[in-house]
Amino acid sequence: MPIYAPRLSAVDAKETRRYAGLAKAVFDEAAIASACEEALLLAAPRARWEVFAYDCETGTVAAHPDFVIEGDVVRKHLAGASRVVFLAATVGDAVEEAVTRHFDEGRYAHSVLLDAAATAAVEQVCDACEAMLRPHFAKEGYTMRWRFSPGYGDWDIHAQPELLRLTQAASLGVSLTESMMLCPRKSVTAVIGLLRVSAGEKKDAPKNCAICPKHDCPFRQG
Repeated sequence: MPIYAPRLSAVDAKETRRYAGLAKAVFDEAAIASACEEALLLAAPRARWEVFAYDCETGTVAAHPDFVIEGDVVRKHLAGASRVVFLAATVGDAVEEAVTRHFDEGRYAHSVLLDAAATAAVEQVCDACEAMLRPHFAKEGYTMRWRFSPGYGDWDIHAQPELLRLTQAASLGVSLTESMMLCPRKSVTAVIGLLRVSAGEKKDAPKNCAICPKHDCPFRQG
């Protein structure tokens, strides 16, 4: 699959506020807007994905060599899927470098807001990918489950090397640290289940935090 470079028209200020831990706080809206504008200016959105056959009974992805998805929650999320999409996305290094620079210059609040805006931006890149893929797979008779990333629910973060391999994320400039952190930090990997519509599968539930056991997460919704 060639590299996809969606164009963002804006960075979501509401999501930026949430990622900054300010969802219910009174805060300077102009400061949030400034961070969103800078993130939009610096972001270099890129994404790549690959599609594989999937055995939902064993969690096996036919990837040569095969890859087994481990974890009860993620396997339940992919139940009924006969194919899976592995996705990698990033907004590049520039925005991360700006976050560090602002922090080093003592602009701590702006640094935090810009970091949050960059997180919102990369999630928007993933949303754009899903929006583009959904009608394509619908024509083939599939419905899509929402994306599920390593470290979410009970899917171990140590699955990251396989996701980078399966998506050829190196072509996006995305790599891993020894602690399994993506580099650039504002990058995402995920799996999306594809289910045959004709088989009568239930409609995908809205994405939310209900299935995640990390109840103390500062980004938790609801």
